[in-house]
Amino acid sequence: MKQIKILGLLITDRIKESGQTQKVLSDYAHIIQNRLGFHELSDKVCSRSGIIILQLAGKQEEWATFETALAAIRGLEVKEMTFTL
Repeated sequence: MKQIKILGLLITDRIKESGQTQKVLSDYAHIIQNRLGFHELSDKVCSRSGIIILQLAGKQEEWATFETALAAIRGLEVKEMTFTL
């Protein structure tokens, strides 16, 4: 059976956590099939929080290691969805 895994990341302070988050995302780029990120933006302010949606691919054995690396980042909340085809 094939699995599709989606991770949702809530970054509570993009200024503080963006560097470390980007490093982990780069380290595991080979298992990220799609990535969508967004944050609130207006003429006067750019939100400090942000959300990233990831669709994982590649070796499923690496998914848990990737999630552990993300969970170690302070100020980052990780949620997941898994679909089986």
